[in-house]
Amino acid sequence: MRILFVASEVAPFSKTGGLGDVAGALPSALADRGHEVVVVTPRYGFVDPAAHTLTRLGSTVHARGESAVLLGTRLGNAQVYLLEHERFYGSRSAPYSDEHGSDYPDNAQRFAFLCRAALDVPRATGFEPDVVHLHDWQTALAAWMLRHEHGHQAWARRARTVYTIHNLAYQGIFPKELVPALGLPWDVFRYEAMEFYDQLNMMKAGLVFADAIATVSPSYAREILSPEHGCSLDPVLRHRARHLTGILNGIDDETWDPSRDSHLAATYSRRDISGKARCKAALQRELELPRRREVPLIAMVGRLAEQKGVDLVAAALQQMMGMEVQFVVLGSGQSDYERLFRRAERAWPQRVAVRIGFDEGLAHRIEAGADVFLMPSRFEPCGLNQMYSLRYGTVPVVRAVGGLEDSVEDFDGARNGTGFTFRDYSPAAMMTALQRALETYRDARAWRGIMERGMAEDNSWRNSAEHYERLLEALPSRHAGA
Repeated sequence: MRILFVASEVAPFSKTGGLGDVAGALPSALADRGHEVVVVTPRYGFVDPAAHTLTRLGSTVHARGESAVLLGTRLGNAQVYLLEHERFYGSRSAPYSDEHGSDYPDNAQRFAFLCRAALDVPRATGFEPDVVHLHDWQTALAAWMLRHEHGHQAWARRARTVYTIHNLAYQGIFPKELVPALGLPWDVFRYEAMEFYDQLNMMKAGLVFADAIATVSPSYAREILSPEHGCSLDPVLRHRARHLTGILNGIDDETWDPSRDSHLAATYSRRDISGKARCKAALQRELELPRRREVPLIAMVGRLAEQKGVDLVAAALQQMMGMEVQFVVLGSGQSDYERLFRRAERAWPQRVAVRIGFDEGLAHRIEAGADVFLMPSRFEPCGLNQMYSLRYGTVPVVRAVGGLEDSVEDFDGARNGTGFTFRDYSPAAMMTALQRALETYRDARAWRGIMERGMAEDNSWRNSAEHYERLLEALPSRHAGA
């Protein structure tokens, strides 16, 4: 198949979360399976052309009086085109918001342009896709544009569209007054299309007009059909439920490989796990915690936000500190949670280490050096850290929701399970699961079995690409007059 990927962020060029990881890894994995894949994404101001070996091409794409130059490079066997447009992308220091965390006021125009420019790539390059794969609200308008603005082109009439939801909570909602400014007809502003409580909802364009809808785990695909997790779009999703599928994201198992990770003090594998103890000692030394091999080291890495269940940890922190544990936090987010963990570090300096911000190398060292990874998310479309933890022999304690439920099997007290899970969203339920984990930690043989089963899991992109391939191949064909 010839597949056109359109995404607002693509690692390693740009990344704010899981979307960047997916858009950077899945195209290459599909190309490795023999498909011809082209990726289109903006070239933001922080993307250094020299560092990424970007080549300025002679091709230019156009959209409603605006144009962008194409910069080319490759990710594995996939071709990547970055759009160079100074006002929309080149002048920005981050993809979506300024240094104060405020969304750029022209985000609707910036990403409407991305959609139109990406759909002009076939004219500019000669690459005519069979499938257009769109991601999150920033590219959702392309599902409508393909049918209603490119109907005169034979390739567009034949092409099928897949729209992947990475997080339903972020929908691209804008004032209805922007409808004509974005070059859209008022006909789209109705409930059956893009109207949403008297506002314009870009995500709805993908949900309504794409041929198929995917999301990033099977459990999340079921959850978003309910009012609890549907973010007020559950009626639309239930209407299109037979076109919705969940495919668990993968991880980069070359970057995240404890047997050859250059960030670690020692490497190790499932067959020889001895290096993990050295990683724990090195992490304790780096974070100025007492070097105590027998004390369970619990870790959290990620955004400090309620979605991630940080409110549960805040409520249970005093109880956690009543147990014989060490606790490590790496992340940033809501200022009240940042202050909370800084206070905890001052109150228990021999037990708690906190690093606000993000450090890629330290994230690897925490995954390798910790014994337990805590991820009590309120909701979690997929999640990656629990899969990194499994690969590094760090036992996850997670809430059984979304991708966490799909990737972590609860330990049954005998010979099955790769971690510890709980269902109720409460501090008590989280602490019950954590206490089960700590009790099992004292049984070295049982703990080793949990670690080895987790490290044996295949959560690579090769697995996910195979599922996406089946989805794409099953799309109904369109004839030239469709």
